[in-house]
Amino acid sequence: MNLLGAAARISGLTMLSRVSGLVRDLLIARYFGAGTEMDAFTVAFRIPNLLRRLFAEGAFAQAFVPIFAEVKIREGPERTHRLLNHVASALFWVLLALSILGVAGAPLLVAAIATGFWHSPAFDLATLLTRWMFPYILFMSLIACSGGVLNAFGRFAVPAFTPVLLNVSMIGLTLLVGRSMEPPILVLAIAVLLGGILQLAIQVPALVRVGMLPRLSGVRACFADAGVRRVLRQMLPAVFAVSVAQLSLIINTNIASRLGTGSNSWLYYADRLMELPTALLGVAIGTVLLPTLSTAHATSDDRHYRQLLDWGLRLTCLLALPAALGLAILADGLIGAMFQGGRFSAFDVAQSAAALRGYAVGLLGLIGVKILAPGFYARQDIRTPVRIGVLVLVATQFVNLALVPLLAHAALAWSISIGALVNCALLLRGLHRRGIYSPGPEWRLFGMRVAVALLGLTLALVAIEHYGSYAAIAPTGAMGRIAWLAATVGGATAIYALLLWLAGFRPRDFVLRSRPGAA
Repeated sequence: MNLLGAAARISGLTMLSRVSGLVRDLLIARYFGAGTEMDAFTVAFRIPNLLRRLFAEGAFAQAFVPIFAEVKIREGPERTHRLLNHVASALFWVLLALSILGVAGAPLLVAAIATGFWHSPAFDLATLLTRWMFPYILFMSLIACSGGVLNAFGRFAVPAFTPVLLNVSMIGLTLLVGRSMEPPILVLAIAVLLGGILQLAIQVPALVRVGMLPRLSGVRACFADAGVRRVLRQMLPAVFAVSVAQLSLIINTNIASRLGTGSNSWLYYADRLMELPTALLGVAIGTVLLPTLSTAHATSDDRHYRQLLDWGLRLTCLLALPAALGLAILADGLIGAMFQGGRFSAFDVAQSAAALRGYAVGLLGLIGVKILAPGFYARQDIRTPVRIGVLVLVATQFVNLALVPLLAHAALAWSISIGALVNCALLLRGLHRRGIYSPGPEWRLFGMRVAVALLGLTLALVAIEHYGSYAAIAPTGAMGRIAWLAATVGGATAIYALLLWLAGFRPRDFVLRSRPGAA
């Protein structure tokens, strides 16, 4: 399997998901605005989403995929299928019970997460919506399980496409039903539940093709499986790791809320732009790496293990650094072209751009962590990244204390960036000290060639900012801003591609194939 091609396909499907998500958000804003209804939906959707992040996605994949790949390689298809049956069944029974409790206890959950809703109409509405959407976590957990299986077999397209179906469901039902339901916002809750069903259903044919459609087993049988107990033991530190990331977000949100009106919003809009390269590069490469690294570890192929990490880091440096330069130098134009208009003023553009520059500094670290952490997860070592994550969380709070008085809300973006770079450096140091991976001497020449291309790109971006400034285009309206955005991003991409070619890089230099057993 060509890993570069697989990463490119995942990146393309991730882009489709982001675009459909943007269409969904624009449609929801048009139909439901930003009043009591939307506040209630946001709170209600946040509850299952928080549990999904803790249990269903990152934590589960980190624990399950390496163990599944090991069993697949060492114990054969029959035992692999039995493990899948028991893991999927354990997820089903646990999440079914949790869903029932969540539906029954919806008022308590809403009261805990949104104290400001007490004694207001939004409380009853949020409770109703929570009851409709809470079972979504059951579907998402099973989707995470099936996605991990398909990734372990080198089938990346279906799991990468799956998030699009939630957006399609929400867009489709909103257009079909509009505000005709009572309450009108209920259509979104039903669409979320339907989206979960669609996302799970699309996995079934792909699972059948690899011969891994799970069968439901009893509670005793699934928890008696030693493999299930191994996955559960690995999930505990993984859940803690995700919890640390959520805690960092909560702390920063709290600090921003004390810095004056608009601070959280400016960080949110800057983060929306940062998510694009992080998802297109970090998520795509990381998704490919975890199962292939797990297979290399299961087959004791240390040389290929190092090749995989080296490949991921080279791609990250080659693509993340120019993205960071573009976000930093063109921050005002990018924010303005995307969001300026209506109640989003030029002042909001400037403040959001300040946050975006802070985020851009750490883009290499944010993506690098998604490449290096699987180097530990694939070896079933989740505790090391967790310890590093806790250390970084504490360190970033000291950065906040030092920088917030100087940079206000932008300091929070800088602290995240500094933390990501430190996290990345400590992960790389950990891999080196364990003898797992160290950059070789060939990195010197690679670094020099990339530096030359980046220098040329920097000059081009500065010229674009000076001679084709967004400030001159801003008054022309939405179409002018969109044209500026397309021309600027497209032109900068073409210039960098040409510079890489002149520096001697060719696409074939980054083609890496997985070894037998990875698919």
